[in-house]
Amino acid sequence: MADKNQEIGGTHFPFPFTPYSIQIDFMTVLYQVLEDGKIGIFESPTGTGKSLSLICGALSWLRDFEEKKRQEEARLLKTGTAPSNDGKDQPPCISSSRQETPDTLGPTGEPDWVTQFVQKKEERDLVDRLKKEQIRRKKREERLQQLRHNTQLKYAAKRERQEEEETERLLRLSRDILAAGTEAEPLEQLASGEEELVLSEYESDEEKGAPNGLDEDEDDLEEEHVTKIYYCSRTHSQLAQFVHEVQKSPFGKDTRLVSLGSRQNLCINQDVKNLGSVQLINDRCMELQRSRHESKSRAEDQEPKRRRRAPQAACPFYSHRHLQLLQDQVLLEVKDIEQLVSLGKEAGACPYYGSRFAIPAAQVVVLPYQMLLHTATRQAAGIRLQGQVVIIDEAHNLIDTITGIHSTELCQAHSQLLQYMERYRKRLKAKNLMYIKQILYLLEKFVTVLGGNIKQNPNTQSLSQTGTELKTINDFLFQSQIDNINLFKVRRYCEKSMVSRKLFGFTERYGEVLAPAREQPRLTGFQHFLQSLQPGVTEAPTAPVEEGEARVPRPASPLMHIEGFLEALTTANQDGRVMLSRQGTLSQSSLKFLLLNPAVPFAQVVKECRAVVIAGGTMQPVSDFREQLLTCAGVEAERLVEFSCGHVIPPDNILPLVLCSGPSNQQLEFTYLKRELPQMMDETGRILCNLCNVVPGGVICFFPSYEYQRQVHAHWDKSGLLARLAVRKKIFQEPKRANQVEQVLTEYSRCIQCHGQAGGMVNGALLLSVVGGKMSEGINFSDDLGRCVVMVGLPYPNIKSPELQEKMAYLDHTLPRTPGQAPPGKALVENLCMKAVNQSIGRAIRHQKDFASIVLLDQRYARPPILAKLPAWIRDRVEVKATFGPAFAALRKFHHEKSGLS
Repeated sequence: MADKNQEIGGTHFPFPFTPYSIQIDFMTVLYQVLEDGKIGIFESPTGTGKSLSLICGALSWLRDFEEKKRQEEARLLKTGTAPSNDGKDQPPCISSSRQETPDTLGPTGEPDWVTQFVQKKEERDLVDRLKKEQIRRKKREERLQQLRHNTQLKYAAKRERQEEEETERLLRLSRDILAAGTEAEPLEQLASGEEELVLSEYESDEEKGAPNGLDEDEDDLEEEHVTKIYYCSRTHSQLAQFVHEVQKSPFGKDTRLVSLGSRQNLCINQDVKNLGSVQLINDRCMELQRSRHESKSRAEDQEPKRRRRAPQAACPFYSHRHLQLLQDQVLLEVKDIEQLVSLGKEAGACPYYGSRFAIPAAQVVVLPYQMLLHTATRQAAGIRLQGQVVIIDEAHNLIDTITGIHSTELCQAHSQLLQYMERYRKRLKAKNLMYIKQILYLLEKFVTVLGGNIKQNPNTQSLSQTGTELKTINDFLFQSQIDNINLFKVRRYCEKSMVSRKLFGFTERYGEVLAPAREQPRLTGFQHFLQSLQPGVTEAPTAPVEEGEARVPRPASPLMHIEGFLEALTTANQDGRVMLSRQGTLSQSSLKFLLLNPAVPFAQVVKECRAVVIAGGTMQPVSDFREQLLTCAGVEAERLVEFSCGHVIPPDNILPLVLCSGPSNQQLEFTYLKRELPQMMDETGRILCNLCNVVPGGVICFFPSYEYQRQVHAHWDKSGLLARLAVRKKIFQEPKRANQVEQVLTEYSRCIQCHGQAGGMVNGALLLSVVGGKMSEGINFSDDLGRCVVMVGLPYPNIKSPELQEKMAYLDHTLPRTPGQAPPGKALVENLCMKAVNQSIGRAIRHQKDFASIVLLDQRYARPPILAKLPAWIRDRVEVKATFGPAFAALRKFHHEKSGLS
C-alpha cells in the first residue's frame, strides 16, 4: 500500500492511503493541540479511521518536535549561547532553562554584569547537559545499528531500582537478626522456607533520613526520558490493535515503541507462569528478585554464627546483559505484547523488566490506562509524565475507571494477621509489633462500626441493623474512633514492610485458600480459622462446578484490600464517602470507599503533562468530561479544545428511527412502573416479529438489564411469541459468564453465514443483549452480523442507589447550575443513560460501505434533551415515527434497497 503524503497548512502528514476529509481535520486539530500544549476531547465514530488519525497526527507532531529540538541543540553546541527570544517556539527542555535575555535585570535589581554572569553559567550548564544527552543518544543509535546487522553487544548496564535496594537492605537485616538470635530464650525452630515470612526490622523515613536517589551509580547507563507519547486504552486487545495499526502505518519502521503489560501477560518463567493467580505470580517474581540480591550480597556477608537456610534460585531470565540486549531489541522494531513475549523467549530475558527499562528512550509507550492513572502503579513502572503527551483512547468510560481504581472494598483480615503475630511474636522487632497491633486495632474498629464482634465467627454472626449508610470520611474516622491514628504512617509501613505479601505467604502455607470443588477434606482447627475469613464461605456443601465454568482463582491477600482502603481514607473529606453495607451477617457486609471527585487523581496527570488528548468513538455527551473531570482538575476554558466529526458512510446508509407506539397502538414508554406490564412485553415481541421479517442477517436487541431480559424471554416463551420469532431468526441470549461470550458469538456468526447461503424460512439470527453487558462495547457487529440494532427503553441507572444519590448531591453542591438546563445531578443520570445507549447503537456501523437501521423503542427518545445527547451523525438523521405503520414501511424499503445493492 503506497504512502499518501498530505501537506496541510505547512505540516506534512504521512498516511498509508488517501485520508478522508474528516481524518485530515482530525490530524490538523490534534497536531495543534499537541503543539500548543492543550487538553483535547476528540470524538470520531467507529469506522472512520480514528486510530490511524491519532497515530499519523501525533507522530507527525513528534517528528517535527524532535527535529526542532535537534536543530536548536546543534546551534547551542556550535555557538555555546542560548537563544535570546522568549522561547515560545522552542522545545520545553530548552526554553524552560532560559527565560530572560542578557539585558534583563534580575528581580533583586542586581547590576547587569551579575545578571549576565548568572545567565552565562546557566548557558554553560545547559550546553554540558545537551552534550551528555547527545552522547547517550549516539550510543543508543550505535547499539540499534549494530543490532540491525545482528552484531552482539558486549557490555552490560546496571538497572537497579531504589525499591530493590530497599528490599535487599531489609533482607540483610532480617538475616543478621535471625543469625544473632536471642540469649534470653531460644527461638522455636522454623520450617524450611518459613524464615522469609518473618518481617524484617522496619525504619521509618524519619529514622533513615533522606532516601537515596535513583540510579546515582556512575556506571548506570539509563538514559534521560525523551519526549514521548503515552498511548492508553482500556484492554490489552485494544492496545494490540493499536500496535498493529502503528506497524502498518508510514511510521512503523522508524518509531521506538514499547508495550507495557502485567507480569501475568509477560512472564516467560514457566514455573512462575503456571501459578495462574496474578497475586501469586507477582509474589513469586518478587521472591526471585530478592533471591538474586541475596546471592549477590552473600559474598559480602560474614560467616554466619548459626545455620542459614539454603539459598533459593534466582530467576534465570533476569540478567543485566540479556536485559540490555532485549531492551535494545524492543526499541528496534514495533512489537505488541505477544511479539514481545516471543522475543523475550528467544533472547532468554524477561519481557516484563526489559520493556520497562526501554521506557526512557521510547518515543511511544503503549499501556492500559489503569496503569497510567493510578499513581503508585505509574511510579512503580518508571513512568514519568513531566512534559510528556498522554493520549487516552476508548475514553467513554474514563470517569468510571478512575472512580473504580480508587474505590476499595474491605475484606476481613483481622484473624489472619492475629495468627501471624502470635506465630512470629518472638521474632518480630518492637516497631513491627507496634504497627501490626495498630492495623489489628483498625480492623477491630472497622468490624465494630459495622455492628459486629471481632471475636465471633463472621459467617454466623447476625447484625441487628441492615442496609446501606454513607458517611463523610471525617465522620467515619470519628465514629470508628481511629481519628487519633496517623493513617499516612500506617500506609507507609504496609508499603515498605510488604506485610501483606508476608501474610499472603503465611496463609498459603498454613491454610487452604481454595478448597476442592467436589470434595471437602477434613480441616485442622487452624485451617477452619483461616477459611472462615473468606467472605461467603460456609459449612454448606459446595455445588459442583458447571461445565465450561472456570474455577475462581485464589484471591489476593485480604490485607492488600485494607491498604487500598487506608489510602482512600487519606482523601480530602469533601471528595469521597465511606459506604457501610450491612447485609445480615458480618461476612456478607463490607466497607467501601466511594470517590466522588474523579478529578483528584486526574489533576496530577493534567498538571504534569505537556498535552492530554481524550479520544473515543462515542464521547457524547461530553459535558461529563468537561465539568467533572477537566474543570474540576483545574483546566481553564482556554486550554480546552473539543473536536467531533461525522461518519464516513453515505447519509442514506443509516436509518435511525424513534418508535413511539407499536403495531397495536400501545404507547411505548418503558419506565420502571410500565415495562413489566404484559401488554408492553407483548408489544415489544410483535415489533421484533415484524422487524425479523424484513431485516436480513443479524438483529441485536438491547435490554436495560439482565433481569428484564430474562423476564421478557420467559414471558415470550409462555405466550408463544418466542416460537413465532424463531420461525425467521435463530435466537441467542447474551450469557452472564464471560467465558461463554466467545462461544455464543461464534455460533451467532456461523448461523448468519449459513442461513445467508442456504436460504429457507430462517434468514439470520436474533441476539438478545444487555446494555452495559459484555456485548455492548468492543464487539464488532459489522455487515450482516448487525443489520439492525434495537434499543428497548432508556437504560436509566437505579435512581434509588445510595452511591448514585450521593454522587448527584455532590454534583448539585459543587457544580454551578446553568440557567435553563437540568441540575447537575439530574444531568448526570441522563448522561449515564445516553452514554450506555450511544455505546450500544455504535456496534453496527463499522466501515464506509456498511449499512444498518437503528430502532429506539420509547417515545421519550423524541424529547429534545434526549435527542441532543445522541452522536451528531445519528442525531441529524433521526426520524420520529408516532405510529408503527410508517416506521415499518421505511424499514422495509431501506433494507430492500440496501440488500439489493449489497
